[in-house]
Amino acid sequence: MDEYVVMFSGGVGSWAAAKRLRQQRPERPMRLLFCDTKTEDEDTYRFMREAAANLDCELIEIADGRDIWQVFRDRKFLGNTRVDLCSRILKREISRAWLDKHADPDTAVVVIGVDWSEINRFDRMMPRWLPWRIVAPLVDQPYLSKNDMHAWAEREGLRKQRLYCMGAAHANCGGGCVKMGQGGFARLHKAFPERFMEWEQREAEMREALGDVAILRDRVGGDTKPMTLATLRGRIEADDGQVDLFDIGGCGCFLD
Repeated sequence: MDEYVVMFSGGVGSWAAAKRLRQQRPERPMRLLFCDTKTEDEDTYRFMREAAANLDCELIEIADGRDIWQVFRDRKFLGNTRVDLCSRILKREISRAWLDKHADPDTAVVVIGVDWSEINRFDRMMPRWLPWRIVAPLVDQPYLSKNDMHAWAEREGLRKQRLYCMGAAHANCGGGCVKMGQGGFARLHKAFPERFMEWEQREAEMREALGDVAILRDRVGGDTKPMTLATLRGRIEADDGQVDLFDIGGCGCFLD
């Protein structure tokens, strides 16, 4: 019998994908695979374990052991909106290594928690996962919005994660992500100013080691150049209209 191995981010999307399959194929074994970046919000662990209990399946937690900043230092490269070195090393590579060791591609189906709005990205990633078969239950009808998923989880008795309650678009890396845009970091600044300052300081440390690098890009004036989180914070505090609040961005850890 085929088994499902869910790439479990700890967010509501991966829970909803697993829940839909649980309802459709309750007889099939299911395991949840969580890759810990050591940069997660405390409430993500709470939701993850409650979600595993709700799904009545095994939760497997694996980790490289480093957080994202240790990876950047070791590789002498700061992740940014174009290159998510952290996701590749701390999620995609270790999840594939785990699958190679603990699952059979002839019988194991990998489950990804993307929805209908990302179907083009899902189609592109399918050949990259060979020889593993992958499915994304949320790309199919009935289509669910993020609000639908949250409402579903709450009906199942799962309390909404605090990151979502504070406006975060995802529940990874403590609400931050090197693939976020200006608007995403502006939200982090509003919801978790102390966490924003930690990201700002970590970025500054990387700049001391590597030179003029930054997570974000500044396009004011027509020229594209690195923009530090310190610069973004200055613009937020000045409220000068130069922050692109619609540039949310966000992680696609198992997609890119």
